[in-house]
Amino acid sequence: MTGTATDILVIGSGAAGLTAALSLATRHKVTVLAKGPLTSGSTAWAQGGIAAVLDAGDTFEEHIRDTMIAGAGLNRRETVEYVIERAPAAIERLVELGVPFNTDGPNLHLTREGGHSHRRIVHVNDATGWAVQAALLKAAEENPNITLLPDHTCIDLITGKNEERFSGSGRVWGAYALDTATGRVEAYTARATVMASGGAGRVYQFSTAPRGATGDGIAMAWRAGARVSNMEMMQFHPTCLYNLEVKNFLITEAVRGEGGRLINPVTGERYMERYDPERMELAPRDIVARANDDQIKRYGLDYVHLDISHQPPEFVREHFPTIHEKLLGLGIDMTREPIPVVPAQHYTCGGILIELDARTDLPGLWAAGECTESGLHGANRLASNSLLECFVFGEAAAQDILGCWDKLDAPPPIREWDESRVTDSDEEVVIKQNWTEIRRFMWNYVGIVRTTKRLERAAHRIALLSGEIEDYYGHFRVTTDLIELRNLQQCADLIVQSALRRHESRGLHYTLDYPTTDAVARDTVLVP
Repeated sequence: MTGTATDILVIGSGAAGLTAALSLATRHKVTVLAKGPLTSGSTAWAQGGIAAVLDAGDTFEEHIRDTMIAGAGLNRRETVEYVIERAPAAIERLVELGVPFNTDGPNLHLTREGGHSHRRIVHVNDATGWAVQAALLKAAEENPNITLLPDHTCIDLITGKNEERFSGSGRVWGAYALDTATGRVEAYTARATVMASGGAGRVYQFSTAPRGATGDGIAMAWRAGARVSNMEMMQFHPTCLYNLEVKNFLITEAVRGEGGRLINPVTGERYMERYDPERMELAPRDIVARANDDQIKRYGLDYVHLDISHQPPEFVREHFPTIHEKLLGLGIDMTREPIPVVPAQHYTCGGILIELDARTDLPGLWAAGECTESGLHGANRLASNSLLECFVFGEAAAQDILGCWDKLDAPPPIREWDESRVTDSDEEVVIKQNWTEIRRFMWNYVGIVRTTKRLERAAHRIALLSGEIEDYYGHFRVTTDLIELRNLQQCADLIVQSALRRHESRGLHYTLDYPTTDAVARDTVLVP
């Protein structure tokens, strides 16, 4: 095995990682590792858009208030202010990169989504994430200081314990990564490392997250000694397409923002009036997801209906071309009939604890995006604040690294990855079985509505699987599937630990044993 040295290592090729890389590459060499193809992260999947105060009648204070209300008071106000005040500048940088946002005359076209008091969502039709990813990637590919390495699965962070002269310090010097093309594990060393690896949605059986969202960065940082926070706050999107062939196609929030109605397919009732009579379908996601879940369970349904067919057909086709085309291919014409939808895990609101400069607890490690808990989202993310967080904290990480560069030491000699005691597995069925088992019990026991007994059942199963997975990991050569399984199990454990510690219902954490909300909001912080 050989090692590769770079100035700065970025783990993840989505909005947060590429934003950081582009700013850092103005002065330093940057290597970006992506687990799969460079476009396989969550950014490219984002349909709705990016929230920013750009309308004359809107204010920062109102965007802050909407974010705090959605977050059920668990947000850190200084973080919310920091991000929202930097949103217009982030949009401006994207325009300069060539993102073709929809316009309304000379201005950007703004749409509205659930939880927002104003139209403030800039978008590229209903495929904003793909357009943003394409623009960032084009700029990165054209930058001579950026090396992009797809198909490299990170295994663990390199710290003092991996130094040839063992120091045992928590200082991060990069990461060990598996090159899936060669099957070799290599040490990628750097003065500074930026974790931008995305969320942990695939811990659940039903999720809108891409296949690779297995919580790798959260698990790696935890094992290296970083604190994680609010892992119980898993956001479930109210409207994922119900289709036996297509497992994770999201029906964007904007469909409800432009007049979509939720209907019980048996009774024909527009039921959101029962759950949130003032905001109806425009209530925050946790409320709408619980309402959908309640209707499905109460009436024994497979799905509920989301109906926008009362709007003119040309309006629907113009606003939602991607969704309209996808559904037509499945035999559903959303201009004439309702869309069958179910709730599904959508966003990881907790993660690696970071400060406003994107620093983690570990020297040498910064983090940005969905793998973090910055204080922006609190107990429930407001729609279209996620890409915004990526741009702001990706930039914050870059500026902090550039500002302290002269104080960052070069990495010491690092030990090679030891493969002398491992062999190829002849029992990969173990990985598939444990992966399926984790996702199923997490959905059933740690889902939209929780109880202490269900959480304890999940904890018991995680403990049983933990030993089995570690034993397997210790004896067989690593594969991407095995690395992901190890991280899924770790994240499942962190989610359940966090949920058992919160003795209240707040935002996305709703438990029948503690249905009321405490007067004071407190973060759930786990310390390794």
